[in-house]
Amino acid sequence: MIDHDGFRPNVGIILSNQDRRLFWGRRVGQNAWQFPQGGINPNETPEEAMFRELEEEVGLTFGQVTILGSTRGWLRYHLPKRYIRRHCGPTCIGQKQVWFMLRVDCGEDAFCLDHTDKPEFDAWRWVRYWQPLYEVVYFKRHVYQQALEELAPALYPEGVPDRGQAYQGAARLMRQRYP
Repeated sequence: MIDHDGFRPNVGIILSNQDRRLFWGRRVGQNAWQFPQGGINPNETPEEAMFRELEEEVGLTFGQVTILGSTRGWLRYHLPKRYIRRHCGPTCIGQKQVWFMLRVDCGEDAFCLDHTDKPEFDAWRWVRYWQPLYEVVYFKRHVYQQALEELAPALYPEGVPDRGQAYQGAARLMRQRYP
């Protein structure tokens, strides 16, 4: 389902644990990390899509999480030209997403990355709040920033954490990968 502007409706899911660390998943067979996300089916609300995607990609269900918040509207990103498939219509130029902030209310043993025949992730870890901005693929970075900024008060009502610690952690990780 592609809208008249060429964007595919989608949901993004930010999972937080009790320590307010975020779930960060590695895409199967790649060194690419991201939050869970997925398309919205026809006649499906963003919240219904979020719970379906959550179960498909992470193995968690309705009773194992609490919704802390969601973005007020659609956040959009454009795909780089090399990823746009022009020979199968309609042409999708990017995604428009509603983002959800969830708190995980169960143990980590409930996570199941191979809940479906085609898993999205093959590994995951908990990261500091702003760290995904320094690790996500470049064309999604702006949407991640928008979502994290808008949803931060849901997780940090007393005040949003400084980005400096996440930057230092990401810089350390990059030095380890590329000495």
